[in-house]
Amino acid sequence: MRIISGKHKGRRLVAPKNLPVRPTTDMCKESLFNILNNHFNFHGLKVLDLFAGTGNISYEFASRGAGSITSVDADLGCINFIKKTTSELDLDISTIKSDVFSFIERNKATYDIIFADPPYDLSQENFEKIIQLIFENELLDEDGMLIVEHSKHTKLEHMTNFSFSKNYGGSVFSFYEFESDEEVDFEDEEDEG
Repeated sequence: MRIISGKHKGRRLVAPKNLPVRPTTDMCKESLFNILNNHFNFHGLKVLDLFAGTGNISYEFASRGAGSITSVDADLGCINFIKKTTSELDLDISTIKSDVFSFIERNKATYDIIFADPPYDLSQENFEKIIQLIFENELLDEDGMLIVEHSKHTKLEHMTNFSFSKNYGGSVFSFYEFESDEEVDFEDEEDEG
């Protein structure tokens, strides 16, 4: 994997082979950050990276000047790799070894961007639960954005606060944000379907 842009542009990182991860591909990551570039100035953003794995997404945010980044993963090997890389590159990333669901339920901080990349084989119910818990526990700032990466077989566009999605091969990014009163003028708001 490599860092695509920012201070560490072009930097290649090699994660240990034994980590239980499926890193977001460079092509998908580049597409994701092109979208985010149109919505955010990265400087000083507060970012939460759930199911952080190798830290691939966290490094990209840090390289582009995001403020404090919190990477959460249940696997100690992943957390240790992120800590090591963070130290080597002098990045502002803090790591938390935790089950993501437990973290969401007890966390009191809020974030500008939350990125969640659960294992693709996680159940549909658990994908939905992640989104529900983030909004119920008010982890996202009012102008913030939640991005969930999932396979094309998992359908999440029916969830509350869904904004849009982008497909890249077998991967999908679903974006969620609070509706702005000024911009919303949907005739089908009452529609249950």
